[in-house]
Amino acid sequence: MNWFISVLKRPIEFSGRARRKEYWYFMGISVLISVILTIIDNALGWYSVSEEIGILSGIFTLFIILPSLSVTARRLHDTGRTGWWMLLYFIPIIGFFVMLYFLVLDSENAENVYGSNPKLSAKL
Repeated sequence: MNWFISVLKRPIEFSGRARRKEYWYFMGISVLISVILTIIDNALGWYSVSEEIGILSGIFTLFIILPSLSVTARRLHDTGRTGWWMLLYFIPIIGFFVMLYFLVLDSENAENVYGSNPKLSAKL
């Protein structure tokens, strides 16, 4: 849960680097919360089938969009890529898989133009 909260504390910080652990814990907890809120929306009758979103899950999505973009940019920085690579999401199917590949790559071991390796600073 600490990884999730640490990302929320820096919602618009697009500089620096984010470890795989930080990114995947944040995304995993976000999906879990979204699923729980969707279930609650369904139970309360607040889920719109035509819009495919509920009130609570929609508010959560709006709340989480900037932190998600910033942690994704920092994760790409950790692999030595610019955050602009997120535009690949606009390419159907192929863009998703290319981004998935970039996001599961290990950190660059040395310092890069985006900062020092967060794995090394965590061990100190």
